[in-house]
Amino acid sequence: MLVVPCVLLAVLSWVYDGKQHTFDQVGASLLGIFPLILMFLVTSIATLRERTSGTLERLLSMPLGKADLLGGYALAFGGVAVVQACLATGLAVWGLGLDVVGSPWLLLVIALADAFLGIALGLFVSAFAASEFQAVQFMPAVLLPQLLMCGLLVPRDTMQPVLAAVSDVLPMSYAVDGMTQVLQHSGVTGDFVRDLAVVAACALLALALGAATLRRRTP
Repeated sequence: MLVVPCVLLAVLSWVYDGKQHTFDQVGASLLGIFPLILMFLVTSIATLRERTSGTLERLLSMPLGKADLLGGYALAFGGVAVVQACLATGLAVWGLGLDVVGSPWLLLVIALADAFLGIALGLFVSAFAASEFQAVQFMPAVLLPQLLMCGLLVPRDTMQPVLAAVSDVLPMSYAVDGMTQVLQHSGVTGDFVRDLAVVAACALLALALGAATLRRRTP
């Protein structure tokens, strides 16, 4: 789980061997997307397993709020996300030569925010899955539309107006925009702060919705 983003970034650099500019453009975006997707999968499946095994019910039988419980899970998975984001960012910048105008530390900040967003979304959708297979099925339903419309494949302002309007409310769009800001600007821009704030707000909203929909008893 820790090395998968690193391996994917390394493969991407080999795919674009000799095309450094293209790797810089795509690699910076995927540096935020890979941790988001992986933490979504890991969190949704692990939390579902806790519920189906009865561990979650036993915890909720204690005087413990649902928000406190999900917050604890988020912190636990967050520790993994921190290591994962640090490894991926370090490899991309110093190992694979990802050329960014801004500070690599800003890349790390937005990568961490994206990973926490994946954790929050995973905790949210796990409440609606009855099996691990169903949890995996949520990935194309929740993340694939965002991947198609986040600006990775084509600029968002060149999309059809309806698709562009939809992409404006998808958190992954701001994850990609935040990485692009670091790629193109040397300092902290207002757009970067906005993108980071939107990603963080979406993560908090997903955690709140997850706490509201979490059932104390498994059907």
